[in-house]
Amino acid sequence: MTDFVQVSTSTETRDQAVELARSVVQARLAAGAQIIGPVTSVFWHNGEFGTGEEWQLLLKTTASRYAELETHLIERHPWTNPEVTATSIVQGSAPYLEWIDRTIAN
Repeated sequence: MTDFVQVSTSTETRDQAVELARSVVQARLAAGAQIIGPVTSVFWHNGEFGTGEEWQLLLKTTASRYAELETHLIERHPWTNPEVTATSIVQGSAPYLEWIDRTIAN
């Protein structure tokens, strides 16, 4: 079975998150996306402590498509050094995982 991952990034605005989600799903790099927000983030950035509101973007894809998805996100993201991380999906319903696989197949 294919290895599946959930990829996460965040943006400053809802519109930025929606645009990234659309570009990724239309390119079939992810089968689907959820946008959550606003969320409060607490962080260090450029040596300074900060807080802010962000919109989190969760994308479902396969491990084999991760590198291409990461490149796509970084090239189109409004931030210079955005968070782009992947977490393995260790369990999932077979029909759902098959849908991911079919949707992003080349």
